Amino acid sequence: MSTTTTTDPYTYLEGFGNHFVSEALPDALPKGQNTPQKCPYELYAEQLSGTAFTVPRSHNQRSWLYRIRPSVVHKPFAPFKHDSIVASSSSCEITPTQLRWSPFDLPAEGEKVDFVQGIKTVSVAGDPTAASGLAIHIYTANTNMDHKAFYNSDGDILIVPQQGRLDICTEFGKMMVAPNEICVIQRGIRYSVSLPDGPVRGYMLEIFGQTHFELPDLGPIGANGLANPRDFVTPKAAFVKESGVEWEIITKFAGKLFSAKQNHIPFDVVAWHGNYAPYKYDLAKFCAVNSVTFDHIDPSIFTVLTAKSTVPGVAIADFVIFPPRWAVADNTFRPPYFHRNCMSEFMGLILGDYEGKTGGFAPGGASLHSPMTPHGPDAKVFEAASNAKLECTRVGDGTQAFMFETSLTLPVTPWALHTSGKVQEDYWKAWADLDTKFTA
Repeated sequence: MSTTTTTDPYTYLEGFGNHFVSEALPDALPKGQNTPQKCPYELYAEQLSGTAFTVPRSHNQRSWLYRIRPSVVHKPFAPFKHDSIVASSSSCEITPTQLRWSPFDLPAEGEKVDFVQGIKTVSVAGDPTAASGLAIHIYTANTNMDHKAFYNSDGDILIVPQQGRLDICTEFGKMMVAPNEICVIQRGIRYSVSLPDGPVRGYMLEIFGQTHFELPDLGPIGANGLANPRDFVTPKAAFVKESGVEWEIITKFAGKLFSAKQNHIPFDVVAWHGNYAPYKYDLAKFCAVNSVTFDHIDPSIFTVLTAKSTVPGVAIADFVIFPPRWAVADNTFRPPYFHRNCMSEFMGLILGDYEGKTGGFAPGGASLHSPMTPHGPDAKVFEAASNAKLECTRVGDGTQAFMFETSLTLPVTPWALHTSGKVQEDYWKAWADLDTKFTA
């Protein structure tokens, strides 16, 4: 399909949470009002609301889209068979045991799997019908979405590519998202994914309802540090003029998939304005803050984005990274310390080796440590760090680990525990050689 646009589809608007204004044709945005009697270029006006109309102005999220044809023009929805997406925690299993998965398999050779077909749920906490909770998914794919678009009716999705770039066409414009970058596509926004590098693999964090990801409060840190708002980028308006060709629109609704057919492309938005739009972020731009004296700062200091709960300081979900950085603390055990936490910690590895483990935790794999289940460095890491010379040292060069942390307990799907075949049954042995060293 050919793109008809006057702007570069891979250029972006900078900033996080601002009110953006973008048009692919001059004067496509109405002047002075949102819904004139007739829009410029005979476009249709359509509002996309990510929050209730009456929430406080500081939290209200919505955008106005000016498109060639309104999105309401489609045939009725019908169930779309997909066995690997799990609707709620009721069909999952609970275990306090530490879990670790080897890298999840890419699609088999000769098997064609697109982005939506390749989504598999690892954990669900809560229920999307109650607009409360979250889900963690793995995606693998090896073929483009051909005349298919997807949107999530249940909540926002944060995508973490691990292998291969994602060429994402959205209603707001196009984004190219590479490993060591992330993107967020909010509830209701339609998009299609192409694979310029071949097979892909990555992680997804979905939050249900009207909760949205935001930058964490910095508190005593002050005005600067961690993820800077200016480094988040949103696509500029770019539209495709195509009609008379059938498209399949797939939605995740109440945890299940449905599809509808329509005879026009969903990516026909000529102009838009608002603060409800997809965005991406380069993790290499994260400004890490840490101890320059002794002991550890809590790992929350590495939070990129947070989805707040109604309890101050307690998140439904935090997205945390462990980036390359300097370690300088004196008289300190520098790797992650032994820990029991009231939060659930799901970790993934984008590339390299994580400093807290000497083996078994590989890119494309994952681990889960549930509330109050102890975890920490393995025996080899403990021995090396306990006897290392404490110099100013680089940590994590050539690597990028991340964590989805949540105040919710994370039940695990049957696929993740059994069918995937990737659970490392001997993970507990990582700590088995931590012998008694007590001297009285």
